[in-house]
Amino acid sequence: MVALITGGSSGMGLEYARQLAEKGYDLVLVSNRAEEVTAAASALCAQFPVKVEGHFQDLALPSAADELFAWCQGRGLVPDVLVNNAGMFFFKELSGADLDRVQAMLNLHVTTITRLSILFGEAMKQRGSGYILIVSSMAARLPVPGITLYAATKAYLRSFGRSLSYELRPYGVGVTTVCPAAIATPLYKLKPSLMDLGVKLRVIHTPKWLVRRALWALFHRRRVVSPSFMNVYLPPLIALLPGPLVQWLWKRFK
Repeated sequence: MVALITGGSSGMGLEYARQLAEKGYDLVLVSNRAEEVTAAASALCAQFPVKVEGHFQDLALPSAADELFAWCQGRGLVPDVLVNNAGMFFFKELSGADLDRVQAMLNLHVTTITRLSILFGEAMKQRGSGYILIVSSMAARLPVPGITLYAATKAYLRSFGRSLSYELRPYGVGVTTVCPAAIATPLYKLKPSLMDLGVKLRVIHTPKWLVRRALWALFHRRRVVSPSFMNVYLPPLIALLPGPLVQWLWKRFK
C-alpha cells in the first residue's frame, strides 16, 4: 500500500504521513522544500517499518500535476491513497503587486489538485479501489476581505471534492473533502505565544487531532467532514454580520 502526500514535509502533511505510516502505508512525500522533505523522509524511515521517498517539486507551477503523475509512473509508484494537502496562505488586500502570488495560489489550490485528482483518480478507477483526500478549509464558507482568494479557492475545492466523490464512488474510489477550522501549523504564521494560547482555549486544534478525524472519514468514505465546533457556529455568525459592519471592521484592522 502506498500513500502520496503533497506538502508532506511539515505541518498537517507530515502528520498525515505519520498516521498513514502507522497504518502500514509506504509513503511518497512531495514538497517544494528540498532539505525539509529529505529530512522528513529519513525521520519517518527511522521511526516506522515502511518505505518513504521524498520528492522535491514546486506544485504551484501549471504543469506540476502532470509532471508528478509522470514521475510516479516512471518509478512504478501506484498510490492507493492521494492526500491533496499542499497549500499556501496570505492575508492582505489584493492588488496588482500580488498577481504572481495570486497565480501561484490558483495553480496550487485549483489547477494542481484538480489535475492530480483526475489523473490518479482515473488510475484508481481502473483498478477499482483507492482513496483521495482533498484539504479544503472552514474558510470555504467565509467570503471575507483579507482572505478573498484563499476562501474562494477553498470553496472551489469543497465543491469539486464533493461532486467528484459521487462520480468515483461507483468505481470503488472514495473521495473525502476535509474542511478544517484553525490548526496549529506554520501556514498562518502566528506568534508561538498566540498559537499556544489558541490551542489551550481549543479554538486552534493540533494537526494530530485533525488528521485522526480526517483519515477516519476518508476510510469510512465520508464525502465532506468539518471537524471542530467552530465549523458549526462561526460561518453562520459571520454571515449574519451586516455589510457596512464588515466594511468598517476591514477598514479598521487591515
